[in-house]
Amino acid sequence: MWRSVIVALTFLAGSLPAYAGWDGPWAEKPFWERESPRHSSKGMSKKSHAAKWSDEDAPAPKARKKKHQAVAKAAPKPAAEQEPQELVQGGPRPDIAPKAPETVAFHGNYPVGSIVIDTAARRLYYVKSGGQAFRYPIAVGKTGFTWTGTQPIARKQAWPDWVPPAEMRERKPNLPERMTGGINNPLGAMALYLGNSLYRIHGTSDSSSIGTASSSGCIRMHNAHVVHLASMAGVGTQVTVLKSLPSKVASAD
Repeated sequence: MWRSVIVALTFLAGSLPAYAGWDGPWAEKPFWERESPRHSSKGMSKKSHAAKWSDEDAPAPKARKKKHQAVAKAAPKPAAEQEPQELVQGGPRPDIAPKAPETVAFHGNYPVGSIVIDTAARRLYYVKSGGQAFRYPIAVGKTGFTWTGTQPIARKQAWPDWVPPAEMRERKPNLPERMTGGINNPLGAMALYLGNSLYRIHGTSDSSSIGTASSSGCIRMHNAHVVHLASMAGVGTQVTVLKSLPSKVASAD
């Protein structure tokens, strides 16, 4: 009997390799630890892996949208889209000492004490006696905003408020309704108002604009120059604006 049992066990032991693939206790890995073909990563594309990990690391789409909206809401509007203010302060009003420009020979048939403006050369002349004139560099109207004619000085104002006309505010909606006089005000330290027109001879803190055609029709001067001019030119002074002044009329000494 024992011999029969020993023979049977020997037979079974010799047959074990044939059953190594079974999910029995002698298998290399229990079935519950094995990867199912459905869930195996071998069949997953690179795209699927990338999507899986990026979705876990990055915010969900809704969260990204909210974050984007929050950033957009916090960003300031461009200047052109900002709503205009009714009143803007023009800044401090420092003392501006008058500064005389160069004196040139002037032979034109214009009254002494009058002002002549050469738009093309961007020069303003204050006619003195003895065939001379003060010659100031100026800025004039850009293309489409130049004009010619004669106007008297109607009034003078130091550190004037600036009230942009309606047509200017239509072109630039972000302009204020009014800016008080000051160093940041585009009319500068002094303004000489010409007749009943919207034009002025005025100062500017933007020295780089002098010598250019960049205004909306007004005549710009350095602050120190316009203060000097205003000390001589009173209300009623004749101002003649020309397209071009003949070269023989004015020349440097």
